[in-house]
Amino acid sequence: MTDFEGLGLNQPILRALKEIDYTQPTPIQEQTIPALLEGRDILGIAQTGTGKTASFALPMLNRLTKNPARATRGCPRGLILAPTRELAVQISDNIRTYSKYLHLRTLIVCGGMSIRPQIMQMNKGVHILVATPGRLLDLMTQGHVSLSEVEFFVLDEGDRMLDMGFQRDLQKITAKLPAARQTALFSATMPKTVSHLANGLLNDPVKVEVMQQATTAEKVSQQVLFVAKDLKRNLLIDLMGDSGFKRVLVFTRTKHGADRVSKHLQQSGITSDAIHGNKAQNARQRALASFKTGAIRVLVATDIAARGIDVDGVTHVINFDLPNEPDSYVHRIGRTARNGASGSALSFCDPSERVYLKDIEKTIRQPVPVNEDHAYHRTGSANNAPRPNNGGQRNGQNNGQNNGKSGGDASKRRRPRRSGYQSKSAA
Repeated sequence: MTDFEGLGLNQPILRALKEIDYTQPTPIQEQTIPALLEGRDILGIAQTGTGKTASFALPMLNRLTKNPARATRGCPRGLILAPTRELAVQISDNIRTYSKYLHLRTLIVCGGMSIRPQIMQMNKGVHILVATPGRLLDLMTQGHVSLSEVEFFVLDEGDRMLDMGFQRDLQKITAKLPAARQTALFSATMPKTVSHLANGLLNDPVKVEVMQQATTAEKVSQQVLFVAKDLKRNLLIDLMGDSGFKRVLVFTRTKHGADRVSKHLQQSGITSDAIHGNKAQNARQRALASFKTGAIRVLVATDIAARGIDVDGVTHVINFDLPNEPDSYVHRIGRTARNGASGSALSFCDPSERVYLKDIEKTIRQPVPVNEDHAYHRTGSANNAPRPNNGGQRNGQNNGQNNGKSGGDASKRRRPRRSGYQSKSAA
């Protein structure tokens, strides 16, 4: 395998990489960096956690330093678009690390942050602009940003960008880019919408695909746990009683659902926080920082907010709600087993979500193994009660009657004894 020194990067970049013990490129980096250094356009297809940021950031830095120029007010030479604030922050932080010994200015502009400081920094001049589409368009409309001098354009997470409804914004932005530019488009999946986007943006691109589309990380152990919707929170608490669940990322389908799950965890004595689009940027960054440092054990997130969560050591991903888009499942479980580590992905599935499970299995081209070793297992029938436990007694006994209500309130029922679920069954 070629090391970074063999790729032809300049010495200040190599010096910065050496300081962070970054010596061997990942497969996506090894295949894309040489082509980008040659000036080719790139269509990169790779899952999260494969090193995509360095794939485009290092060639961009190399190009800008080969042709040095002072930063021009409001006119970046490098532009990187990301779908979420978290991903934009992550990219910006990485670029600042890689460019430690370069005289290049990098600025991040995105919603959820005050626009005034961003305008002031743009007026001082920047070489590289990392942006989310909405905030970039605001600055362009107000006359604070011109794309007329962009030499290197990157569109990261192209599939998620389109999923989030940014197609019109992208059209407005790309229409202002110079025709003579270098472009890199990266995406974890390749639906037809991304193909059409690539055809309009890229000029004779080199296509790099480091993993088969819609496959899941090889070192992720996947399981599905069938459980009634109103018992999911009880199951989650039971699982968290296992000390093997050290750093856990939980996904919900809605923002309010994320808040409810996080609050339930906290009430059960489990340190947790939620991250989603309704939270202010500083609150989201605090939650993410706490998760990275281990100050909280569980981070509950929605799909959109989770883009940009790049945390090593996530032992488990739990799909509290199955996603209604199969590709999102691939993105979610890719948050564990990163950088060569192993990890586990558990999915809670109630009867109404069986159709989502079938779509997921069709997309990843393999069945997800069923884990029945928990106190709330059900076959999927809407009328099937939780599995008998504690000597054959069921939750909500007396024919399901509890204070005159069928089945009673799940939050008030006595929780069954733990079933003996061990982390090794999910590892």
